[in-house]
Amino acid sequence: QVQLVESGGGSVQSGGSLRLSCAASGFSVSTYDMGWFRQAPGNEREGVAAILKDGSTGYADSVKGRFTISRDNAKNTMLLQMTSLKPEDTAVYYCAADRRKYAQPLLRSSYNRWGQGTQVTVSS
Repeated sequence: QVQLVESGGGSVQSGGSLRLSCAASGFSVSTYDMGWFRQAPGNEREGVAAILKDGSTGYADSVKGRFTISRDNAKNTMLLQMTSLKPEDTAVYYCAADRRKYAQPLLRSSYNRWGQGTQVTVSS
């Protein structure tokens, strides 16, 4: 059974860093396209970063240069290193897996599997 479990969220001050983890079970992270999304209160869930099976990555403009997505195949985990955090980064962060073929990697509707989310709060 495919399962995704996020961890690593928390509260930090503006300019700080956090590293989110998405532990996968039931499949190998190296065989699925995966992504990180976030949803702030009152907002739609938006794509933050994606990593494809071939290792290529993509980012939302709002996080380019600050966030880095990666995989740890040995631990079967996807990671999101977040630096220079801003208050507008505050949201629940979700990991997603199993992108539909030809679907846009940073669109919510592109993925079939989701974790339960982890809260990130950045204070000014």
